[in-house]
Amino acid sequence: MTEQRIQNLIKLLQGKADCALITDDINRRYLTGMKSSAGYVLVFPEQSYLLIDFRYIEKAREVVKHCEVIEQQSGVFRQFDELFRKHHAKTIAVEAQSLTVQRCENLKNHMKNYEFLTDNTLSQALYDLRTVKSSEELTKIKAAQKIAEDALATLLEKLHPGMTEIQAALELDFYMRSHGAEDLSFETIALTGAHTSMPHGVPDERRIQNGDFVLMDFGAVVDGYHSDMTRTVCIGQPSEEMRFVYETVRTAQDAARAAAKSGITGKALDAVARDVIRNAGYGEYFGHSLGHGVGLEIHEYPVATPSRDNILPAGGVVTIEPGIYLPGKFGVRIEDFVHITKNGCENLTNIPNSLICL
Repeated sequence: MTEQRIQNLIKLLQGKADCALITDDINRRYLTGMKSSAGYVLVFPEQSYLLIDFRYIEKAREVVKHCEVIEQQSGVFRQFDELFRKHHAKTIAVEAQSLTVQRCENLKNHMKNYEFLTDNTLSQALYDLRTVKSSEELTKIKAAQKIAEDALATLLEKLHPGMTEIQAALELDFYMRSHGAEDLSFETIALTGAHTSMPHGVPDERRIQNGDFVLMDFGAVVDGYHSDMTRTVCIGQPSEEMRFVYETVRTAQDAARAAAKSGITGKALDAVARDVIRNAGYGEYFGHSLGHGVGLEIHEYPVATPSRDNILPAGGVVTIEPGIYLPGKFGVRIEDFVHITKNGCENLTNIPNSLICL
């Protein structure tokens, strides 16, 4: 899989750069299959290399198959120069979206004989590759989602009046980490009562009460790949207003999911859900975008937002998460994430979006 990714990157850069220098942790993992907090990948048309320091060298030699592994020395610029000269490279593409100005200037100052492409050439190429998920990537995303869904099912058996938000979040976290998740997709959100009106509120000691909504946003990571899901449930019976708001959000999500397919723009998809909420009289209370890509990062491309006309490609994975948030009262968000196909989408979330009352 990593060999094909490297070959695809070489094709995208043909005629634009003699070498790609990858420094970003996520992109480095995408191309090598190995997680690390440091290191460099150099991709030439003839050969690719992973330069990595002593802390990771043994692991790299064990797991990295399609890059020559070289132990990084203190004189890494000398190592770069040797490889650039070996492959007759003069033009080096770097990641404009992630390489800091300071690190880029450092490269230029130490390597004055080379031209560094600081435009979006390399970042765009990696974006194009990472946006379209392979079957192997989807398998990992689905495995992460299965762990998260099982965690929710387990928590729903335990949720009760008197439990704190922190306790609810910890139940989800413990289940995911003890059932195969290498990490959490992000800090788990578990909110209740009036706190649910804060889209990204932080769990605290507030206790669940009868008649409250409980909003949970969480995900698991398997082999680097994330899942993402939000469910809002009710402890006891909701008020008429709570039920109406919930059904409005649910209708908006259903409409957007039905409209999701390759070729639609993120802006148009966002508008499908936003129009439902606006027509119900709650437009001003849906203040965030409809969705974002999910993969090796919890927020990546493609996106579904009013400000972007990007096309959703077949193979992309994007969340559909409309919400309504009434300050000081309550909020509702329902989030699935889907795999975009030519004629529609595959919902990667298997838990129904109907209101659950406990």
